Amino acid sequence: MATDPHSKDSFNWKQFLNSFGPLLGLLLVIGLFSLSAELRPTFFTGGNAKLILTQTVIVATGALGMTLIIVSGGIDLSAGSLVALSSVVAATLLLQDWSPASALILTVLAGGCIGAINGTIIAGFRMVPFIVTLGMMGIARGSAKWLAGNKTVNPEENALNGIMEPIAPQNLWPLPMGVWITIALAIVMIFVMKYSVFGRYVFAIGSNEDTARLCGIRVRTNKIMIYTLAGLFFGLAGVMQYSRLTQGDPTVAIGLELEIIAAVVIGGASLSGGSGSITGTMLGALIMGVLKSGSSQMNWPTYMQEIIIGIVIILAVGLDKWRQGKQS
Repeated sequence: MATDPHSKDSFNWKQFLNSFGPLLGLLLVIGLFSLSAELRPTFFTGGNAKLILTQTVIVATGALGMTLIIVSGGIDLSAGSLVALSSVVAATLLLQDWSPASALILTVLAGGCIGAINGTIIAGFRMVPFIVTLGMMGIARGSAKWLAGNKTVNPEENALNGIMEPIAPQNLWPLPMGVWITIALAIVMIFVMKYSVFGRYVFAIGSNEDTARLCGIRVRTNKIMIYTLAGLFFGLAGVMQYSRLTQGDPTVAIGLELEIIAAVVIGGASLSGGSGSITGTMLGALIMGVLKSGSSQMNWPTYMQEIIIGIVIILAVGLDKWRQGKQS
């Protein structure tokens, strides 16, 4: 049987972009900043690498959960508000003399509960994820301000403060514990998405929800599980946020959900669902971190950084649409 060479070439090109696109993007961003002779002496140092990795932890942790949601064909706009709420919950529990371990577990579980509420409303009532999570964004942000009394919550020094504490900031090693936690969770999620039945269900639901239902997949149950697991990651990102600031602040992480979504999309995931990878998401989060670090060192104003990130998001979505067109 004769094969269509155009179909073969299209498949290979799509596979190449899926596999190496995020890595090439990261190398391109690093290469652009390396063109500046003034920036090179400070940009390519162990201390700056540690700073980038530390700043990437919160976005990367949240992006692990967002990858599940986007691959399944959903979206969650409440991620940033949930991170802020979780940071306030952790600080409040510590202020009430809960042990750091208990505060960590309860905060992560609180994030999972809110994720479960999102998933139950979306799956149970078949409501649009955009609308449900947009509403939850306001609810979570308002709850954070109410719980904190519209001010920061400042517990005493405790073990959670050390998760994101940079030791020897001028050197790459040792890395903060939060970086290692994120790397470990990313490795676990790679195996979950690639080799577990649940991971295959996530891709199947995102590719075609009706077909997945006809194949016997419990779409509603799995959607609730997806949003619950994502909520756990957002809760953990809130703990990281608390550890970085050593306080619970209800006003932080405004717009963080856009950075998290951008990391997933830049990493190769399709907003239409059905495709994406944890490795690509982590590279996407690193691209965001490098962009922020380089922009800050170049003394570019904040609005310029926001414009650049917005352009990168549009280019990533455009590339995804072009890639889908090549596939079809």
